Amino acid sequence: MQTRTESGFTVMEMIITLAAITVLAGMAVPTIQNVSESMKLGQGQRDVEREMQTARLKAVTSNRHMRLRFNCPAAGQYRMVEVVGDTTIDDAPPATRCSATNYPIVPPDNNPLTRPNNDGPVRDLPRTVAFGSAANLDFAPDGTVLYYSGGAYVPVPDPNGTSITLTKSSSVVRITVNRLGKIQLVQ
Repeated sequence: MQTRTESGFTVMEMIITLAAITVLAGMAVPTIQNVSESMKLGQGQRDVEREMQTARLKAVTSNRHMRLRFNCPAAGQYRMVEVVGDTTIDDAPPATRCSATNYPIVPPDNNPLTRPNNDGPVRDLPRTVAFGSAANLDFAPDGTVLYYSGGAYVPVPDPNGTSITLTKSSSVVRITVNRLGKIQLVQ
């Protein structure tokens, strides 16, 4: 009987090990892609929710109506704008009112002659994330919320409120806001 004095792996053992690693890696790739897509969708949801909270807070602290416009100026973009009470400005088409060139971000002040002066920057959703349904929201100085429906801003329906949906492939997440301005993330 012959004893083996050399240690190591045979070529066959290495091929089997590499094949097993390849199969496992192939099974993991779709899972990693799903996690990545889920993270982008979640990030978009949190970013929009944060902008909603900012608009509400700015409306209350500045004692002015703030509007959050979606798909403004283009799909997948949104912007917080100040309502100035002039329909030619407030209801201007998204390409005009949401344009940072036409309505630049200026330092906030309380001078009514310089309005709008509480507009925020144009923000983008993460790539491949889109708004599903998103009615523009109007945050009042008392913290309550109106939403755009049927050509006008109307009170948010109680008790469920209204939802902003974000989509990525077949995944959908929502942000709900009730009439009193309570904003919640919904998976």
